[in-house]
Amino acid sequence: MDLDIYKESIEMNDRLFDLADKLSDAKSFRVAEQLRGASLSISNNIAEGSGSFSDKDFANFLNMARRSVFETANISFVAFRRKFIDEVELEQILNDLDLLSRKITNFRKTLLRA
Repeated sequence: MDLDIYKESIEMNDRLFDLADKLSDAKSFRVAEQLRGASLSISNNIAEGSGSFSDKDFANFLNMARRSVFETANISFVAFRRKFIDEVELEQILNDLDLLSRKITNFRKTLLRA
């Protein structure tokens, strides 16, 4: 898939899966699983939406992808609060998620203007 937001979501997913792998001990297992699921949902919704027959339908999938960005941010914040990650790692994740969210939003707006 050639969409930059898709490529960036896959890169983000790789990083978050690596983080989840580090969190897979007994006390953080649920957080790790939630992080994997939420981050995977971002790229899944972009990919699924790209197969839509209409821009409006694609825009709905982009909205779901954006919501998954926020879910991923929340799980990352919980991981920080539980001291599974440090503040530097949290800030990098949140900054990257914020940028991805903005790009998804801008692409969605472009689709709806067409």
